[in-house]
Parts: sequence; C-alpha cells; structure tokens
Amino acid sequence: MLRTLHIQNYVLIDQLDIDFERGFSVITGETGAGKSILLGAIGLLLGQRADMKMLKAGAQRCVIEARFDLSQYDFANYFTSHDLDFDGQECIIRRELTATGKSRAFINDTPTSLSELKELGDMLIDVHSQHQNLLLNKEDFQLQVLDAVASNTQERATYSTLYKEYVGACEDYEQARKQAEKDKSELDYMAYQLEQLEEAKLTEGEEEELEQELSMLEHAEEIKSTLFQCHMLLDNDETGLVSRLRETQRQLEAIAPVFPAAQQLAERLESCYIEVHDITNEVANDVDNVDYDPERLSFVSERISTLHNLKQKFHAEDEEQLIAIRDDLRKRLAVIENSDEHLREMQVHIDQVKKSLGKAAQVLTSMRTKAARTVEEEMKLRLVPLGMPNVQFQVNLASDHPFSPNGQDKVTFLFTANKNVSLQPLSQIASGGETARLMLALKAMISGMVKLPTIIFDEIDTGVSGHIAEKMAEIMKEMGDTQQRQVISITHLPQIAAMGSCHYRVYKTDDDTGTTSHIVRLSTEERVEELARMLSGSTLTQAAIDNAKALLKVK
Repeated sequence: MLRTLHIQNYVLIDQLDIDFERGFSVITGETGAGKSILLGAIGLLLGQRADMKMLKAGAQRCVIEARFDLSQYDFANYFTSHDLDFDGQECIIRRELTATGKSRAFINDTPTSLSELKELGDMLIDVHSQHQNLLLNKEDFQLQVLDAVASNTQERATYSTLYKEYVGACEDYEQARKQAEKDKSELDYMAYQLEQLEEAKLTEGEEEELEQELSMLEHAEEIKSTLFQCHMLLDNDETGLVSRLRETQRQLEAIAPVFPAAQQLAERLESCYIEVHDITNEVANDVDNVDYDPERLSFVSERISTLHNLKQKFHAEDEEQLIAIRDDLRKRLAVIENSDEHLREMQVHIDQVKKSLGKAAQVLTSMRTKAARTVEEEMKLRLVPLGMPNVQFQVNLASDHPFSPNGQDKVTFLFTANKNVSLQPLSQIASGGETARLMLALKAMISGMVKLPTIIFDEIDTGVSGHIAEKMAEIMKEMGDTQQRQVISITHLPQIAAMGSCHYRVYKTDDDTGTTSHIVRLSTEERVEELARMLSGSTLTQAAIDNAKALLKVK
C-alpha cells in the first residue's frame, strides 16, 4: 500500500510530504484547490507521459516519489523477472522532470523505462476517476470484469498464444497463395528464362578466357611470324643462340686444365644452355600451334556476344551472377511446381491450430459463463443497499462470434433499476448516479478477488447524495478494512468524508510569489470544521457543526 508521498516543484506544489494509512481514507477540498494536481502527480508515478508544463514555474527540477509497503503482497516474481532490487518489504518509485525536458524514472533507485514503471504501477494502484464511469458502457471493460471474476489469466494466456499463431499462419498462407498465383502467371516466362540460361552452359571465368583467346585469334598471323623469327634467332645452325652457347661452353672447357676458373664459367653456361634450349622448344611448339582459324574465331566471337547479351538481359555483371540467377530460377520453378502441395500443408496446419484455438475459446467461454452468474448474484446483493431494491442485473454472453484477441465471446451488461421495466444495455438506460453506484459495486466485487494494494476513487460519488452516499461510503470502508487494502476517496460529500479513518484536506494559498497547493491530515476538531463547511458552505453555523459531530460520532 502507499505509505508516503513526496512531491516537489509540481504545478502549484512547492514541496509536499504526506503519510498515508491502511484502511479507508478521504481527501476533501474546494474545487480548484489542487486535488486533481495530486492525482496528476500520482499518475506520473504510474507511468503517464510527462508534460514540461507540469514543472512549477521557475523551478529547474521536479521530483515525485512514493514509498509502498508490500510486505503483505507477493511481488517477488515481478522484481526478480525485471532484475530489480527488492527486500520483500518496501518499494520506492521516483519520477524526475527537468527544465531541459528530460524525464527519468526509478524503481528502488534503479533507472527504468516508462513501460516498466506503468506495468508495476498497474499492480500497485488503481486510480478510478469520474470519466472511468464511462468505461462501464464499453464491451471490452465488461469482458475484463468477467475475466477478473473468472480468474482465467492462465487460460487467456494460452488462448492468446494460439490466437497469435493462428493469425500468423493465416497471414502466411494468404501471402503464399498470392505469391503462388503471381508466380504461376509468370511461369512460362520464368521457364523460358531458365531455358536460355541452361542452354548457355555457363561456367565461371569463361568470358575472360574467351576474350584472351579472341585476342590471340585476331592476331594469329602476327604472333606466328614473330614466334618464327624468334625461333630462327635461337636455333639457327650457325648463328643461333643455342649453337653459340654450346660452342662457347666447349671452348671454356678446353682451356679449363690451364685456366681452372673457366670450368665454373662453363658450368654456368650449361645452365643457360638448358634454359634457352627449353625456351627454343616451346617457341617451336607455339609456332606449330598458332594458326589462323576463322571458324574458331567466329565461334569465340559469337560465344562472347551471347554472354554479353545474357548479362544485359538479366542485369548481371559476370557469369557468376548469371549462374546465381539460373539457380534461383530453378528453385522458384520447383517451388511453383510444389506450391499446391505446400499450400495444402499450410492449410492443414491452420486447421490444426484452429481446432486447438476453438478448444481454448470454449474453456474461456465456460469460465466466463460461470463468472457471469457470480457477477449477476453479487451485483444484485451489492446494489440493493445502494437504493436499488428492484434492481435486475444480467450478463448476456454471446459465444458464436469469430475468433478475436479475447476469444469468441461478446458480453453485454443488462440492467434496470425499476419494476416492470425490461432489461436494457447499461449504455442505454443507466443514469449518472446509477452508473456511479454500479461502478462502485463492480470495483468492490473485483477488489475482493484481485490483490491490489491501493484503490483511489476520484469523486465516484457524483450524482448521489444523502443515504445512498452513506451506503457508498460503507462499501469503500469495508473494502479498506475487511479486505486488507488501502482505499482513498476524493469526495465532496460529507457523508463519505465522515466515514474515513483518516481525513486529508487539500487547500491553496496565495502570496506575492504566486499560488501554492497544500495537503494536511486533519485532527478530529479540524474534521468537524471541514465537514461543517462541506454541509453549510463558507459560513459555519452551529447546526452544521452539530451535524458534523453527529456524522463523526463525536461530542
């Protein structure tokens, strides 16, 4: 539950420190005194988006911090799963805003995201404001009520997982079907493209080799003539380089006995001779192999032209890319050929998931049907004391709708507060005062089933007064006292304010620096005066004071 609240430099608040107690507490104050500001600050702690206008004029930094006592609640799993420090007793939430536009959030001094802060905040405090009464008319809210009573969190999680799988499978099937139709319309063209690439018998690096061969074929006569001349220079019987090397070697060997250094020179010439002799043989072979071949020249030219045309047609840079395109076409055509079978397999999977989804939806329907009877009985019991002796309340659950994220159920709360009046949807007949009482009854019912530490009601008593207001106060007090939770009501009604175990008053002051909002806890004497003011207005009368004492049961 909320133990302390610290607010600094927020809108009209300079600094505020307030302690809260377990049970039922009330907050009162004149219109415009700052009650909404207080709720706005709590909203920031619960993960609402920050507006720099919230920063008090002239301040550089705004801080809102709350300390919660969680010793009687099981929050250990949350803190462990989010890797947050937790001693099992206390949780501190802090929100900071700066004049530069920065916003930071902390849980137990660990920086956190707004989504994480909101997730925790939703488990700590339920703030019920006046506009939330309108939720009562919405189908989603009514379904949430049934689910809360049914305690079907695990079953809804199972259904949600299957629903996502089902939707995903249907989307995949539809995408595959459309692609198959598109591919089939292009089948002939794709087959023609593949045939062209298959007939080309592509190999990597072929074009480069062909271009080299083409260059040689185009200069064959020049190459052959040059090679012949080189061979003559190397292998002429009398003047060729090979004959001269051999003759030089013999002469050096002849003088070696009288000039030993000549032997080493002769041996070195032997190596030169061997290398030149090999070169001479290769040149001779090349002379024989190089011939002008017009047919081969034509073939190479045409082959290069074919490769060039294919690259242009398929927007490829080389044979490697053409081969990749060819292989991709093979795969795509194989997929098209097997598309019908693939679609059948996908449909089988969809049918299997749909069957499981239907069973999961039936489980939800069964649990909700049982919860609906509980809601009907509980609401009648709770609404009769709230001035509706002839109330009829019925939950209409239709379960034949298409699958949705929440199941196949559509829920409608039917209501009438009068005899001989047929049941109608809440949105069509409930008045403002009736809606307030209905919402309080629902909250009281649900709070007994959901372990929520703190509930704040912001003027839920709108549209009621007198005896009915007193009964509403009794319900809120019961929620705080017997259900071991903290209930705080912001109210304008003295009958409700008198029921609080603790009473806080919000007021504002004006001075030369501006307007400032404050909140204080009232003593018994101060409560008498506050209630008397709520009963009679700014001018206190003895009758109002006596009435206030009677409400508080003090002398």
